[in-house]
Amino acid sequence: MARIRANGIEIEYEDTGPRDGIPFLFINGFGSQLTSWPEEFHKGLEAAGLRVIRFDNRDVGLSQKWHGILPDVRAAARAGNKPDVPYTLADLASDAAGLLDALGIDSAHIAGASMGGMIAQLVVLDHPKKARSLISIFSTTSDPSLPPSSPEAMAALTTPAPATDRATVIAHALKGRRSYASTAWPFDETQLGELIGLNYDRSFYPEGSSRHYAAIVTSPPRTERLKTLKLPALVMHGTADMLIKVEAGRHTASVIPGSEYNEIEGWGHDLPLGVIPTVAGTIAGFVQRVEVARGAKAAAE
Repeated sequence: MARIRANGIEIEYEDTGPRDGIPFLFINGFGSQLTSWPEEFHKGLEAAGLRVIRFDNRDVGLSQKWHGILPDVRAAARAGNKPDVPYTLADLASDAAGLLDALGIDSAHIAGASMGGMIAQLVVLDHPKKARSLISIFSTTSDPSLPPSSPEAMAALTTPAPATDRATVIAHALKGRRSYASTAWPFDETQLGELIGLNYDRSFYPEGSSRHYAAIVTSPPRTERLKTLKLPALVMHGTADMLIKVEAGRHTASVIPGSEYNEIEGWGHDLPLGVIPTVAGTIAGFVQRVEVARGAKAAAE
């Protein structure tokens, strides 16, 4: 892993896979680090010839923090206002685009999961020259017409652990993740607990998650803007997702002209090892088709 200055801030990133491979930028979700998904995911993409760039969003992991600025989302909501926030999802999208610039990468396939999918949507909208395609994974347009999270999943997302020691944080995270886990694959508490523990050891920083949440709730829906997107897009979602329900994935695909939609039965808001070959294979196949089309277009010009 390495640290680089991009968009005026310090960003921790990892650049793996063949150096001459297809550039692929993956954006993690709410409060999650670049190490939050199993290694099998990015290794599967690398094996398919993708140069995979992952990074810690600002305020999480080892990237730059915004210490002490704590937007009161609940108080603002009670007053009918939006909280003052130090940054928005658009700023996070500018970080992602800035990272590609700092690495000397003209354009890449832009992928993101959950909040990362929201950010990816803004990368391709706000920085179109940096994007070869959009890959939106169990994410949303944030359209107000969409169904909310289940109460259990929302509580899991927004309720802090009762204590900050390692064992308590892991137990709390496991309990919460069961509320939006896949139903088609077993909930592997041992494997997931180990991964949560490794991320705890790397950087336990719940304060940043409060600002991520504020950035989500204060950023406007992207529905109308996505209707104008002229870029290949792949949308993936699962029927068992209780955090961002499957209707959000269907809606995202419906508003993006010509998008591909892949719905996986029993997939939740997680990445069990059993679903990785399907998810990584679908993404790799889509990216390779886009690259073939780009090559044909360049040859014809």
